[in-house]
Amino acid sequence: MAAKPHGGKLIERVEKKERQQEATEMPRINISIDEARDIANIAHGVFSPLEGYMTREDFENVLIHGRLSNDLPWTIPIVMDVSKEEIEEILEGDDLALFYNDAPVATMKIEEIYPYDKKEYARNVYRTDSMEHPGVAQLFKKKNFLVGGKITLLKDIPTNFPKYKLWPKETRILFKARGWRTVVGFQTRNAPHVGHEYVQKTALTFVDGLFINPLIGRKKKGDFKDEIIIKTYETLFKNYYPKDVATIAILETEMRYAGPREAIFHAIIRKNYGCTHFIVGRDHAGVGNFYGPYEAQEIFYEYPDLGITPLFFKSFFYCRKCGGVTNDKICPHGKEDRVNFSGTKIRELLLRGQQQPAIMMRPEVADVILKASNPFVE
Repeated sequence: MAAKPHGGKLIERVEKKERQQEATEMPRINISIDEARDIANIAHGVFSPLEGYMTREDFENVLIHGRLSNDLPWTIPIVMDVSKEEIEEILEGDDLALFYNDAPVATMKIEEIYPYDKKEYARNVYRTDSMEHPGVAQLFKKKNFLVGGKITLLKDIPTNFPKYKLWPKETRILFKARGWRTVVGFQTRNAPHVGHEYVQKTALTFVDGLFINPLIGRKKKGDFKDEIIIKTYETLFKNYYPKDVATIAILETEMRYAGPREAIFHAIIRKNYGCTHFIVGRDHAGVGNFYGPYEAQEIFYEYPDLGITPLFFKSFFYCRKCGGVTNDKICPHGKEDRVNFSGTKIRELLLRGQQQPAIMMRPEVADVILKASNPFVE
């Protein structure tokens, strides 16, 4: 049986298209693609139990305690930033139209307008206020006020990958149709190497189904482009996965690189999709040296009420003597026999146009990347 949605109910805040004309007569704010995607995630239940952008009480509770004001686990603020000029003629209680690409995509009932401290935000969520951190750098580009209130979606924005766009309502139907009582979710922003496949298949040994849920959206320079992630997983599924034990659907949101906090956030999202288990690897959602290698796993012990079971993978590598991918719990051999999976080294070889060793990346997967003119975010 699929996991219950976070908070017990799958949120749905989608309005009939007839309200689009009404929205054109409201005060309006132009929003970014990141905001448009997250409004859709709220409206379709990906971010359940949120029904809109956070008001001050929830925002401050999330910053300080990693929980909503009702004590439900939640670790990443979902907020809309606005400038002083944008809110000069807007009052709490007003209806606001949210426009993307000159068209209304949602409305918002303004409950609260409030200032916030970006340094406090950064130190609590990212555990640093260093501008070297991509999430912090993005935060400090935001405007100085936040607007909280429930949203109503009028129109979904187009996606580049309609074949793989499923909402929680749909994934739950899919899991049930396939007879999957237990499902493990896998978050990724990378093309798969053999180590990823090892982790996924090890987890799959203990559950009915595997849900690959790549993050599609804004990422930092050097990460794989969205289309490369999709194409490489299509290739991996075609050649190396049995049918009907794994499926793929996209999550369209920005990557925050918030390490431990984002690991909990990612788990909650997959719980809403219907997953009962969630894979947490080494340095999940980390960047640079801002987090310890296992901090993203340790934080789960602070959330025994999360409602989804984390599966921790501390280390894995190719062992020449064992003749395959293994881990230090079951491999007795020394470091001289081990080949570690390094995303940085894999990227370096790919940038030079070199084929990966088969022990690191499936040849078919590497070919997809090598045939691309530029597989990385610039």
